[in-house]
Amino acid sequence: MPIVGQYRHDPFETLISCLLSLRTKDSTTEAASARLFALARTPQAMLRLTPRKIERAIFPVGFYRTKARTILEISRTLVERHAGEVPGDLESLLALKGVGRKTANLVITLAFRRYGICVDTHVHRISNRWGYVRTKTPDQTEMALRSRLPRRHWRVYNDLLVAFGQNLCHPTSPWCSRCPVADRCARVGVTRSR
Repeated sequence: MPIVGQYRHDPFETLISCLLSLRTKDSTTEAASARLFALARTPQAMLRLTPRKIERAIFPVGFYRTKARTILEISRTLVERHAGEVPGDLESLLALKGVGRKTANLVITLAFRRYGICVDTHVHRISNRWGYVRTKTPDQTEMALRSRLPRRHWRVYNDLLVAFGQNLCHPTSPWCSRCPVADRCARVGVTRSR
């Protein structure tokens, strides 16, 4: 879930861009973020928009109606409970509606430049395929990586494995013949490769 470069450092814009990016192509997220942030760049400004105005700005992101309501609820919570600021700790982020571990970790790492491990489908699949961890869920993978992966690699691990998973280590038929780490890969669950 790459977040558009210009939104990587502002906590509110990072959070909202992350939410928009769920189940949405990067190019669609980028355009929707630009349209939305042209209207409102803070929780206070976002609360002045109607749900319909947000929906129109973010369409065609996946689940745009639900995401518009979520954006307003998060904005309201930030204003009422956090003085209009995005909290910089994992637990407070997880308390926000619609924010899961992956989004919370992305906000922590991108906007606050703190250590976190963002585990998406690529990170979960590839870490298990390599045999580096043996887990059933992304949350379990995050905890296993926190225990095993050197901290200096935490912030970049997601970016590396997302690109690797999109280009080589596909879910069903990975390009093992082109893989630079094939000789070290346990190939867990690989039944067919190219």
